[in-house]
Amino acid sequence: MAVTIPRLMVSATRKSSGKTTLTIGLAAAFARRGLSVRPFKKGPDFIDPKWLAMAAGHPCRNLDFFIMGRERVRHRFRQGAAGGELALIEGNHGLFDGQDLEGDDCSAALAAWLEAPVLLVVDCKGLARSVAPLIWGHLNFPGGGVVGGLILNNVASPRQEKRLREVVERYCAVPILGLLPRTSDVVIDERHLGLAPVEERAGLDSRVAAIGRQVAAHVDLDRVLELARRAPAITWGAEDPDPPSPLLGERPRVRVGYAADQAFHFYYPDNLQALADQGVELIPFNLLADRQLPAVDGLFIGGGFPEMFMETLENNRDMLESIRRAAEAGLPIYAECGGLMVLAERLRWGAGSARMAGALPIDVTMEARPQGYGYMEIEGTGETAWPGKGERVACHEFHYSHVTRLGPGARFAYRVRRGTGLDGLHDGLLHHNILASYAHIHAAGSPGWAPFLARFWRQRAGGT
Repeated sequence: MAVTIPRLMVSATRKSSGKTTLTIGLAAAFARRGLSVRPFKKGPDFIDPKWLAMAAGHPCRNLDFFIMGRERVRHRFRQGAAGGELALIEGNHGLFDGQDLEGDDCSAALAAWLEAPVLLVVDCKGLARSVAPLIWGHLNFPGGGVVGGLILNNVASPRQEKRLREVVERYCAVPILGLLPRTSDVVIDERHLGLAPVEERAGLDSRVAAIGRQVAAHVDLDRVLELARRAPAITWGAEDPDPPSPLLGERPRVRVGYAADQAFHFYYPDNLQALADQGVELIPFNLLADRQLPAVDGLFIGGGFPEMFMETLENNRDMLESIRRAAEAGLPIYAECGGLMVLAERLRWGAGSARMAGALPIDVTMEARPQGYGYMEIEGTGETAWPGKGERVACHEFHYSHVTRLGPGARFAYRVRRGTGLDGLHDGLLHHNILASYAHIHAAGSPGWAPFLARFWRQRAGGT
């Protein structure tokens, strides 16, 4: 059945041109108008989606060809956009940037696959007449036909604005829908993995509102909405390529504590929903402030920035000891990246060093450069029920830390076929009843992940 979903991708000529700020501003401005905005982010990103979700007032979903596959991307988009009046997709990097020489994985390709027009952001710092060949090249490069409008960003003065308008209107057959002045009022702080997370900043509602007002003042929102409404009716993605695994029998719900605080907050909404669909009741707890674990049957400690809070974590010995004792008693624990780091015996960063929980016989060190960054493919070793031996899973990793000491007799759930993992060859460290890795799994691309974890935790609750 065809459905009408106005939709738009925001992309740019290159990275760091202001597309995230613009997308946040558009989401906030349209939400303020009363539209139900559904945000999306291309690629395996945890941080930008939190900003977009805050601006739109709805969860932001990730879309990624490598991790999900093309048909799953369409299904997830249609599912996530349902009920909305505008779907906003933030691209990543430049419009044509990707790892495939033919561009099959770039933002332009995703826009074409979703039949979404593109609003192209151009950073105009230092540009005048040269802006025309830059834009002309994008319009005429293979795949550039998706571009339906321009936002000229970082415009320094009315004089520059006049010259930019004149040259673009003369040489480029695409309309300017907004010009954003150069300003420091709406800058969002960045750090080694991108924007600073929303969890670490106070007063962000006012910051997002200010970005929305700035965009509304300098962008023709009516014409942007008109561009989004040109997207054709959707006739694809109605059927789920991976129907959810049914709960077998009347198995009880299982209570699982998941770390949710300033240091640990890398969780995909799709993953949390997939776990809930498997009967997992997720109980949030705060590793920085709580003194003891809640009464649960298992733990999920996701990624984040534990290095930014390692002194606070070290000083919360009651919580760390509670985790260590629970691990030694056999509590099932699943940990990704930051979770692996806090389960270690020691975390080092520069001249600093802090004791962590000591639930894993490892030490971890933060470095100045990425130790594992980008797409990853893992293969099951047969040590766990999922992934099965030889089964490959597309995922990703983002870590500046690496394991500098690993105790003897280590066992691994995954063999690394692409990426770095723990040592370039293995990931998914198994110790006691812990499964900890640098691999970030997305349920949309790994339909066996949530049922496996539900069984993993349910065993402790007396189920099978």
